[in-house]
Amino acid sequence: MKNKKLRVALLVGGASPERPVSKDSSKAVHGALLSLGYEVKVIDPAYGINQPDEVEKYFIKEEFAQVSSENYIEALNKEALRDIDVVFLGLHGKWGEDGTVQSILDLNNIRYTGSGVLASSLGMDKNLSKVMFQHYDVHTPKWFVYNAGDKNINTVKEKIKKFFGFPCIIKPNDSGSTIGLTVCRGATEVEKALEDAVSVSDKVIVEEFIPGHELTVGVIGQHPLQPLEIKPKHGLYDYECKYTDGMSQYIVPAEFPSEVLKHLQQQALLAYNSIGCSNYARVDFRVNEKHESYCLEVNTLPGMTSHSLVPKMAKAEGITFEELIDKIILSALL
Repeated sequence: MKNKKLRVALLVGGASPERPVSKDSSKAVHGALLSLGYEVKVIDPAYGINQPDEVEKYFIKEEFAQVSSENYIEALNKEALRDIDVVFLGLHGKWGEDGTVQSILDLNNIRYTGSGVLASSLGMDKNLSKVMFQHYDVHTPKWFVYNAGDKNINTVKEKIKKFFGFPCIIKPNDSGSTIGLTVCRGATEVEKALEDAVSVSDKVIVEEFIPGHELTVGVIGQHPLQPLEIKPKHGLYDYECKYTDGMSQYIVPAEFPSEVLKHLQQQALLAYNSIGCSNYARVDFRVNEKHESYCLEVNTLPGMTSHSLVPKMAKAEGITFEELIDKIILSALL
């Protein structure tokens, strides 16, 4: 659909460790928005009032100005968003997916893509989202929380052995793209894994490792897409496998019995609704050899790069990248 009357502000970059991913993702979205005929204004909230004068500068590796989360309010003031019909959130990680930007836009009565403040903050907080999963009967791996400043590493090791054993997953509570995540295979690795996770977040998730398959389900509105299986070369879908060509194989629809795929779609929709998502999201799972599924998290602003999974799942249902972006924009305006 082409609509030259609607003005879209595309938020790119941001101040989180996932800034490079956001730039790649937003570059693809920018091209799609132009192809669809929208009027597009690009804003990097981390630059504040010092925005580039050329669109290309938003997407390159070199920084145009100082990057800080303290710049967001200046960048997203009423004047900057004057005459904007909808904001497309191309941000990832802290200050983009955690409800911060959503709160600012809500105060300015500006519509935006993705979920609202509550769902965004819950989706970013892995501990709270897992609590909600349990309440809504969404199966999730066992876990406990470690807080930065707790120096008793032996207690963490004892809890791991008591609750689920090794290997286990140690990861930041509020970060994505597997930044700071470690598959911890023994007690000697715990301290370093906690240090890596704490460098990203003050709160850490220590979680049961589920051997088996990595699957994900995109949700658009209330429609779960066909599940996609990820086969990373590392055995774990880490940062390199996510964003490097040839490091992962993607199969969609996933080659599982139809009842397993249907169950995954049901679990994905339950997880999506359990934290109050709207517009679109992606729900990640591990599936063991018995075909039992375990929900890991809900990504309320999934990536839109050439490697990204929601576009791959949409394509499997005959939805082009441009059509997907158009659906997201129009849904946000309802």
